[in-house]
Amino acid sequence: MRIAIIADTHMPRGSRRLRGACLGHLRAADLIVHAGDFVTAAVFAEIEAIGPPVAAVYGNVDDEALRRDLPEERVVEVAGARVGLVHDAGAARGRLGRLRRRFPDADAAIFGHSHLPLHERDGGFQIFNPGSPTERRRAPHRSMGLATVDHGEIRFEHVWLD
Repeated sequence: MRIAIIADTHMPRGSRRLRGACLGHLRAADLIVHAGDFVTAAVFAEIEAIGPPVAAVYGNVDDEALRRDLPEERVVEVAGARVGLVHDAGAARGRLGRLRRRFPDADAAIFGHSHLPLHERDGGFQIFNPGSPTERRRAPHRSMGLATVDHGEIRFEHVWLD
């Protein structure tokens, strides 16, 4: 199973759009995961219209409609793997351990908020931040993530979109 992972789209604002390679990866996925900060429910609907099912949580800048319709955190089961999903995973120091405690039965946790791509592993547990496909801030590139899940094993990779 192939998962396309995005977060921190912060749309609509200015000329921000999901473009080119990002849209291609989203369309080709079996599941889209969004780790929050859509901004409006209309953006969530736009991402749902791409095609694959969407698993998402709300972020700190999301409107009331999204906060009402999406959870703050969740666990999704994908091809035998359990993946925790939250927007803000807190300070960098101790993050991997904090997420492991927050999602004790998960194989991995996906988060956003910082706009900084990250992939860390401790034993069998992984954490992954895809960065942002629309607003890189301090990151070197706009980015997203891809994951492949096969028989409960999940493999993450970043895709640079600049």
